[in-house]
Amino acid sequence: MKKEPSDIKVISKNKKALFDYHIDERIEAGLALTGSEVKSLRDGQASLSDSYALIKNGEAFLLHAHIAPYAPASAFNHEPKRTRKLLLHKTEILKLSSKLKEKGYTLVPLMLYFKRGRAKVELGLARGKRQYDKRASIKARETKRELESALRKRNR
Repeated sequence: MKKEPSDIKVISKNKKALFDYHIDERIEAGLALTGSEVKSLRDGQASLSDSYALIKNGEAFLLHAHIAPYAPASAFNHEPKRTRKLLLHKTEILKLSSKLKEKGYTLVPLMLYFKRGRAKVELGLARGKRQYDKRASIKARETKRELESALRKRNR
């Protein structure tokens, strides 16, 4: 498992996406947020489950990502599951849109984090797993867990 560099503060990870999809490519994108959303993210109040990204009219958007309302912002709060614009270069958007036109590809957010004070989202260009692929993932994970526990018992 890779360690994140020290300048990254992870807010939320989408573990379900890693189970449901084969990730072919990873892309870092910025997020266009309001003030209350940033405050809520700093409190760690976000969820990426059931969210996805979409490219529409040459712009990238993050849909169904839940950022909880920030309580002290009462009157000026944001909508929790609003569509948020992703900040990507034009060439990156064109490259992604051409790949998304291929059958079976989708754009899934994998991780939401702060990098040098800026909110970022890691997107994965993903292809859906079949049921037997998921079973194989579970079996590999259980085998690895059993092997590690056996090694721990032996080293005692």
